Amino acid sequence: MANQEDVKKYLAYWFQLGKRVVVGNGVAHLLPQPVYRGDRYSQEFEDCWQRIISSESGDCYLEGTSETIAQLLTPAWELMPCSRCNMPVPMKNVGMPAEVCPCSNLPGWPNTDLPAPRSAVNSQERLIGIRDRLLENLAAKTK
Repeated sequence: MANQEDVKKYLAYWFQLGKRVVVGNGVAHLLPQPVYRGDRYSQEFEDCWQRIISSESGDCYLEGTSETIAQLLTPAWELMPCSRCNMPVPMKNVGMPAEVCPCSNLPGWPNTDLPAPRSAVNSQERLIGIRDRLLENLAAKTK
């Protein structure tokens, strides 16, 4: 089952490639920028998410897909890596998978010369991890 955090991550990855969310059967298109601020989603992304899950918005879906965000939040769906580009795509738990990956209409994708979309990074945690490894290596050399 795709939980709310999985669906948010799915949208964040595709937003980084310029895919938009269609709101209310084409009434509006959402593409928050930036997606991240430091180690968390940006306020723009969170505002977009609130609009997407609002019952007043109607059906919302990622461009190039037919599954609504509301459907993805049900137990019938989970998010798995695309076999072509490794980006998250919806898969039904039972039955047929989604018709196509949203990458199907992105020209030149996948492109291994470009950095792939990513999750938020906690710089402080990463730096502490690097420091700890350096201290371990230093301690091992002095023994």
